[in-house]
Amino acid sequence: MFLSLLAGLLLAPAADTLQAVTVVADRGVVVSRADTVKIQSLSDAGGVLTGLPALYVGDYGSAAGLKSASLRGLGSAHTAIYVDGVRVGNVQSGQADLGFLDFNDLSSVVVDYAQNSLSFSTAQPFFCCKKVRGSARLGYGSFGTWQPYAKIAFRLGKDWSLSTHAGGIVTNGQFPLEDGSLRANNDLKQLQAGADLWGRIEGGDFHAKVYFNGANRGTPGSTAWPSTDRQTDRNVFGQWSLRKAVSPVYALHLSGKTAYDKIYYASEWGDSTYEQTEFQLNSVHKFTLAPWWTLSLAADASLDGLLSNLYRQDRIGAVVAVASAFRWARFKADVALEYAGTFDEGHSPWHSLSPSLDLRLTLAPGLDLVAFGRRAFRAPTFNELYYPGYGNTELKPEDAWLADAGLDWHRRCGAWTLKARADGFYNWLTDKIVSAPTPADPNIWLPYNVGKVQAVGADVLAAADYASGDWKAAFSARYSYQNAVDKTPDSYSFGQPIPYIAKHTVALSGEASWKGWGLGAAWNLRAGRRDAAGEMPNWNTLDAQAGKSFRLGRMGCIGLKVIGRNLLNCRYETVSGYPMPGRSLMAAVEYKF
Repeated sequence: MFLSLLAGLLLAPAADTLQAVTVVADRGVVVSRADTVKIQSLSDAGGVLTGLPALYVGDYGSAAGLKSASLRGLGSAHTAIYVDGVRVGNVQSGQADLGFLDFNDLSSVVVDYAQNSLSFSTAQPFFCCKKVRGSARLGYGSFGTWQPYAKIAFRLGKDWSLSTHAGGIVTNGQFPLEDGSLRANNDLKQLQAGADLWGRIEGGDFHAKVYFNGANRGTPGSTAWPSTDRQTDRNVFGQWSLRKAVSPVYALHLSGKTAYDKIYYASEWGDSTYEQTEFQLNSVHKFTLAPWWTLSLAADASLDGLLSNLYRQDRIGAVVAVASAFRWARFKADVALEYAGTFDEGHSPWHSLSPSLDLRLTLAPGLDLVAFGRRAFRAPTFNELYYPGYGNTELKPEDAWLADAGLDWHRRCGAWTLKARADGFYNWLTDKIVSAPTPADPNIWLPYNVGKVQAVGADVLAAADYASGDWKAAFSARYSYQNAVDKTPDSYSFGQPIPYIAKHTVALSGEASWKGWGLGAAWNLRAGRRDAAGEMPNWNTLDAQAGKSFRLGRMGCIGLKVIGRNLLNCRYETVSGYPMPGRSLMAAVEYKF
C-alpha cells in the first residue's frame, strides 16, 4: 500500500494503454476506444491531457484563461465532459471550462474516442483499515503561485464512507513575455471544495456528490488586444448515481443532477451577468438475455435555463437510446441507436437519430482488430443563437460522422507488460459553426454554418510497464498525424487546415519509483499548425518532477515534490495571441495519515 500511495504522490502523469471496455454511461452501453490517464497531485488540464496527441487543449491565457479540449479536429463544443458519470453542462458557450474542475480531487480521466468525450472520476476511499484518513498539502511556485489543499475521509460503518476536500490557487500570473514585459491581468484567486458520499448496497453501489467552485480572475485578452476586464465565477452542483443489479437478468443505473452557475463580466464595454440553472435525470436499464447477449435501454431528460442582462432562454433536452452487446468467443459487437431532441422556447426543435457500431475481433492471443463508427450531432449554443448583436437564429446544428479502425497488442513478459496500438480514423463534419466578419461591416462578427470539415489521421502507441520488488517503471511513446481541412465547396479556405490542429504530434513519457524515491519526465511536440494568418511556429515542452516520501511510523508519511514545467523555456501559444508561460517551478510538501 505504501508504494501505491507513494507512486500516486510522486510520479508524473502517464497514459495507460488504449483499451476497449463496456461502459455504462448516461446513454446506455457502448464499447469504447479509450485512453485512461492517471491524474497526479498539482496537475492541471494541460498537464493531464497534453500527453494525448489526438487531443487538442486550448488555453486562452494560462492561469486565468478559459481551457477547452477538442478531440480529433471536431471542436470543443463536440467534446462532452463528464464528472463521475454525469455530464457537465454549459449551454451558454457550449464548452465546459476545464479550469473549474478540481484536479487535486480527481483520480483519472477516460478519453473516449468513440463517444468523443472526457470522463473524469473521483477516487473512492477505502472501506477497510482506518476509520479516518486524510492529507494536507501546500505548494508554492513561480509567478507568486500558492496551492493549498486538504482532504479527509471517514469510514461510516461497513459499507459507507464520506470524503470532504477543499483547496485553491492564488497566483499573480505575471510570467515574462519574449519582449521582457509581464503578462498582465492574468491573476487568479480560486476556491474549490466538495464532499462525496459512497455506499455499497445489495447488488450495487451509491454515490452522491456536492461541489463548489469560486474564482475571481482577470481576463487578459490577446497580446494584440490586451484586456483589463474581470470575471467572477460561481459554480455549485449536486449529483447522485445509483447502480443496482435487481436480478440476474435486470440491472438499473439511475443518476441525477442539479446545478447553478453564475458568471459576471466587468468590462470597459459594459458589464454582463449570466446565470444558468441545470437539471438532469438519467436512467439506463440493462437486460442480460443470454451469456452472449445484453440489451440496454436509456432515457435522459434535461432542463437548462439561462438568464442574463442580455437575454433569457430555456432549453429542454431528451435522449432515448437502445443498445445491444454481443459476445461470441473471439468476436464482440456493440450496436446502438440514439434519438436526441433539443427544444428551445420560441424556436423550432432539432431532432437527430444517431446509429453507432463498435466491433472487436481477437486475431490471436493478445492481438485484437477493432473498429467503430457513429454519428455525432450538436445543436447550436444559446450565445450562437440569441446573443444580441451576435446570435444567428437561422443556424443549423453541426452534424458529424466518426469512423476508426486499428490494432491492439499486449503481452506479459515476466516483470514487463508490453503494449502497442495503431489506429486510423476519419471524421466528416457538416454545417460547422464558425464566427466570421459580416459582408456589410468587417468589424461585426456573426456565427455561420460554413460547410464541411474532413479530418483524417492516425495514432500510434508503444508502451512498457515494469514492476519487480521495490522497482516500478512505465514508459510510453505516442505519435499522431491529423489532417483536418476545410472541404466546403467555393470556400475561401477550401483545402486549408483547420486552425490550431497540429499535423504532427509526439509525446514521450517515463516514470520510475524505488523505495520512496520517484522520478518522472514528459516531452511533447506539436508541429504543422495554422491559424487564420497562416503557418504557426512548432513548439515542444519538457516537464519533469522528482520527489521523496518518508515514513513517520503510525503517524503517516510526508512527501516532498518538485515539478519543473517547460524546462526548455519554449515560447509557444496554443491559441494565437495567448502566450503560454516559459520555464516554471513548483515545490510542495504533503502529509498523509
